Amino acid sequence: MARRVDHLGLRSAMAERLTPILIGAMSFLAALAIAGALAAAFLAGQWTENTGAALTVQVPEPAGRSQEGVATRLQAVLTRLQTASDVAGARVLSGAELNALLMPWLGEDAEKLALPIPAVITASWTGDGSPDSLRGALDAVAPGTLVETGASWAARVSALTGSLQASAVSVLLIVALVASAVISVVTHAGLAQRRETIEIIHGLGALDSDIAARFAVRATTLAAFGAAIGTASALPVLIWLAALAAPFTGVVVQSSAPAALPFALCEALPAVPVAAALIGWVTTQITVRGWLRRLV
Repeated sequence: MARRVDHLGLRSAMAERLTPILIGAMSFLAALAIAGALAAAFLAGQWTENTGAALTVQVPEPAGRSQEGVATRLQAVLTRLQTASDVAGARVLSGAELNALLMPWLGEDAEKLALPIPAVITASWTGDGSPDSLRGALDAVAPGTLVETGASWAARVSALTGSLQASAVSVLLIVALVASAVISVVTHAGLAQRRETIEIIHGLGALDSDIAARFAVRATTLAAFGAAIGTASALPVLIWLAALAAPFTGVVVQSSAPAALPFALCEALPAVPVAAALIGWVTTQITVRGWLRRLV
């Protein structure tokens, strides 16, 4: 295949070696930002689904007599939960499980501290809305019983996810603007270096669109090449991060094989070089056409 003739000498005028490196570095950051946004959305969806229906019941003085006087406070509350139509999977946490939960704060066995530790029951809330009626029923048999749901935590996770995704979008916009600025500077440098040649062929009747297209092809090639290298360089980092996040996503990772990237991320990453090429083409067209209009 014959090599395309470079009449304007753009291979030398726009042979800036830093351009692919800079575009590659920004594409590396863009790939990480995209991965972060997708990971945040995926994890938030899982955590919201799992914690939104979580129900935690704390029973102070679990060994004391209930208001009915037939069973202990703990047993009365557990019975009410097990017979409630909107509650599923009610069970009492064992002493070992409570110690594991309190260890980061107490630092030792809670029983050795001689503190009144309430009994904790975990369950799932299957009803619609808040369990206000359940709170009243449990307080009637064991006053002081606390009922908490994961709805507040789910709302906080959703808010955090929105902030992370907004940050990722901001990073992508900044990367796009910087890439456009880099390409504009390189294009201006090429125009300055080939000014005399461009003025001659422009005076002979060469169309602005033809000249802009020649520069755009060169800039697009540099941008796409740099973005492809940057995106490929991000793959090992993304695979490593996917392996670290596997315990939180429920994905089983084989120790002898690298973690597979999510399908959504595999679909999104090829868009980075395409976006870089598009930015290169549009920026160069605007830059060259504006420069040529000032020649008239």
